[in-house]
Amino acid sequence: MELDVSLDYYDKILAAIAVSLSGGALAGTITNLRLRVGLLAGALVATTFVYHAMFRNPPRPTPSPQAKAAAIVWHAFIGILLVSAFL
Repeated sequence: MELDVSLDYYDKILAAIAVSLSGGALAGTITNLRLRVGLLAGALVATTFVYHAMFRNPPRPTPSPQAKAAAIVWHAFIGILLVSAFL
């Protein structure tokens, strides 16, 4: 029986955050660094992963046909309002 584990992009991001925070805590525990400094270093590394996942590659749902139609109707309405305001 083979275990098939496929991780999504955001699963990898969550794992990277956990590893960086754990690594910082471990570094603060087993080295001469203070625990707070190790956690700070891990948090700074984790922040880069959070930034990338939230702002560089945010999750976007696939739009439904109804959502596309609503967007088209809304933009047409705004266009009509703008044209009527300037006439």
